[in-house]
Amino acid sequence: MSGADTESRAGAAGYEQVLKKADQSVASFEEDAETPLRRLQHFLHAHPTAIPAIVLFLAVVLFSFIAGQKFLHPFNFSLVLQQVTIIGIVGVAQTLIVLTAGIDLSVGAMMVLSSVVMGKFAVHVGLPLPIAFASGLLVGTLCGVVNGLLVTKLRLPPFIVTLGTWSIFFALNLWYSGSESIRSQDIAEVAKFLQWTGTPIIMGQARITYGSLLMLGLVGLFWYILNWTSFGRHVYAIGDDPEAAQLAGIRTNALLLSVYAIAGLICAIAGWALIGRIGSVSPQSGYTANLDSITAVVIGGTSLFGGRGSIIGTLIGALIVGVFRNGLALSGVDVLWQEFAVGFLIIVAVALDQWLRRVSA
Repeated sequence: MSGADTESRAGAAGYEQVLKKADQSVASFEEDAETPLRRLQHFLHAHPTAIPAIVLFLAVVLFSFIAGQKFLHPFNFSLVLQQVTIIGIVGVAQTLIVLTAGIDLSVGAMMVLSSVVMGKFAVHVGLPLPIAFASGLLVGTLCGVVNGLLVTKLRLPPFIVTLGTWSIFFALNLWYSGSESIRSQDIAEVAKFLQWTGTPIIMGQARITYGSLLMLGLVGLFWYILNWTSFGRHVYAIGDDPEAAQLAGIRTNALLLSVYAIAGLICAIAGWALIGRIGSVSPQSGYTANLDSITAVVIGGTSLFGGRGSIIGTLIGALIVGVFRNGLALSGVDVLWQEFAVGFLIIVAVALDQWLRRVSA
């Protein structure tokens, strides 16, 4: 073997050693760079409901000390569940829209318009109750379809579209109702079923309404749909990257249209629950449902940029708001500071979302 060959092999071996040491140095650097804070960021990014669940637990512990036995009473817990029922149902619809990187400011208007149609058709028009009820559900669905068509066909931003339809649907609501409520007694005479969601179930010292069970049923149904069906996977895919979803063969426009239609249907169901909650049909109710639903969605860990979040998180977000308002009220805190606390929670939730989005940066 010549001296040149020996030197060549020695040089190659030395080069391999240098590469090996370099790889080890890079691996060691990456391990060092994976700080505890970075690992926490990755964990929370993968489990978006972890933060709201922790916040809810800490809120319950905090108010159990501040407000005492009044807060921990089973009746009070069932009262909180009743108070968040409407927002929880509307929040399911809002979550579907936000997961596609959209937002719906008209959910409250669709809810109230559907409830007015149900009540007017059953009490004043005199239609059979099944037809009146189905008409209300149909109206909510059609309102959602209108939103979906404006977003998909005209390529208008969801925020602007639903801001406009929010005014339109509320105007139609006031026009058709004549700004007049339908009394509880009148509904009870001919359309008792519309008040069914407000019927309480006595469980020891707690009173849980059928409306609250309806909310939990919808949350469970759409949790399954989003996590175990192709429809749910496509919703997340569109919110994460619509162009990539389209290249993967997903019919993005058709799916978006169906999401808005389903959201409208859910809002109509919320309108039914609203009748049971207040006992009457009021065209003036539900004006803050759009903002309240967005609050529940954001605090629940769903990203406003789409593609990340869960229905369970929205339910927890609604419960957080309910627990804070209830606990602060029992503690004697003024309503002004209750709203301050909710606003603070929203800002913190959005800031955490921005921090978690940088996990892939």
